[in-house]
Amino acid sequence: MSAAWGHVVGIVILLMMLSFIGIWIWAWLPFHKKNFDALARLPARDDTRAALDEGGLQ
Repeated sequence: MSAAWGHVVGIVILLMMLSFIGIWIWAWLPFHKKNFDALARLPARDDTRAALDEGGLQ
């Protein structure tokens, strides 16, 4: 293999790492907190609704 191939692979890996870090930073931005909190409550809310439909909770 040529040295140029090693440089191409290195650049691709660097771009993949930067993309991962960028997505990670984007996910932790403060304005996403409200949406993530609402999404975290979905399983509990769905269980409560299902129990109400079955008559399990009053």
